[in-house]
Amino acid sequence: MDQRKLRNRILLFLVVAGIVAYVLVRLSGREPVAKIAAVMPVRDNLVSSISSNGKVEPISPFVMRAPLDTFVEKVTGVEGQQVKKGQLLLELNVRDARAQLDDAEARLLRARDELRAAQSGGKPDEAARIAGDLAKAQGDRDRLLRNHDALERLIAKQAATRDELAANDLSSSNAQAEVKRLSAAKQEFERGVKLDAGRTSLQVQQVQGEIASLRAKVASARITAPTDGTLYALPVKTGDYVKTGDLLAEMADLHRVRVRAFIDEPELGGLVPNEPVKITWDALPNRVWTGRTEVIPKQVVPHGTRSVGELLCAVDNQKLELLPNINVDVKIHSNERTNVLTVPRAAVDAESGHRYVFVVTKNALGKSRLSRRELQLGIADSTNFEVVSGLQENEMVALPGDAVLHDGMAVKIVNTDSAYVRGHSDGR
Repeated sequence: MDQRKLRNRILLFLVVAGIVAYVLVRLSGREPVAKIAAVMPVRDNLVSSISSNGKVEPISPFVMRAPLDTFVEKVTGVEGQQVKKGQLLLELNVRDARAQLDDAEARLLRARDELRAAQSGGKPDEAARIAGDLAKAQGDRDRLLRNHDALERLIAKQAATRDELAANDLSSSNAQAEVKRLSAAKQEFERGVKLDAGRTSLQVQQVQGEIASLRAKVASARITAPTDGTLYALPVKTGDYVKTGDLLAEMADLHRVRVRAFIDEPELGGLVPNEPVKITWDALPNRVWTGRTEVIPKQVVPHGTRSVGELLCAVDNQKLELLPNINVDVKIHSNERTNVLTVPRAAVDAESGHRYVFVVTKNALGKSRLSRRELQLGIADSTNFEVVSGLQENEMVALPGDAVLHDGMAVKIVNTDSAYVRGHSDGR
């Protein structure tokens, strides 16, 4: 019970002490003052640039792939060498394809013979046999029909009997049936010939297509350079087994290359075609390559943890130092302003799409306070913003520090950013 009373007394004491301190401060006209650094805006030349990373690509690459499943017979090219159009790079084993080609050509000869036979009415011996059998049957039928008329005249003269006429009529009926059978057989033969003509014609076309494919495979045994350029990829060696579509070689003219720059989404609005570009590569830190922006991104795509637009830049590479697929740094010179009013990026805050600074103002007693003021800003470089409106040269703006800045805040300027002022006064 005593401890509870003690705690209550301590709490009451602290509350009273706080009230007394507040009253004393108000009565004395004093309040806590934050110590801050501040700087005046100065005029300077600004160059707005966008920095990012990118990857080197050939502009018009030639990619050679395996046309069939086979072994690499011989490799004559060397990765990285300059090659001439038509120069042999490697050879493939096409013995199986050549054997398949010989077989297909033999099948084509047979198919063409069958097609010619079908188009001329079928095999000559079979067609002649069917036609001869039908003609003989028709002749027998016609002879028996003539015998029927002769026998009837003889019967009228009592020179022949009714039995002879009946026997002749029976033979005539059999002959007529044989004519019908052979006629049907001839029609079936002719229909089959037409079907064979269509089938063999299709077969000829198929075998011709197969031969064309095999000839192309046999011809592709020699992989040669399609143009002058640099053989920058040769991933196979003698004896390797490759499947259809596997990469054999890549080459291109690398005197001009393309850099695919990955530009973060917030910076895409400042991109336009034909802006100067500088490329650097960590492997050659003292070299700089120049180029121009070409194709502006039309969409944003994920790139790792970033959302980027892929900007295409044409870059001079006359010494062939930039290699395909290497990672480079990209700097795009987009805008330049001369003798404009500037403030440090650190002094500018943003809220709901608006940019503002805290301007240091003084009252009649000479006390300094902060006044929040919205600005219109132009271009920016890595350290400064261009001020379009909202700030005058003789005004002073607060720089961030330990204290959280807010509108109406009482402050004391302990120092200005002298390094910033010197840097601007000497033109840096």
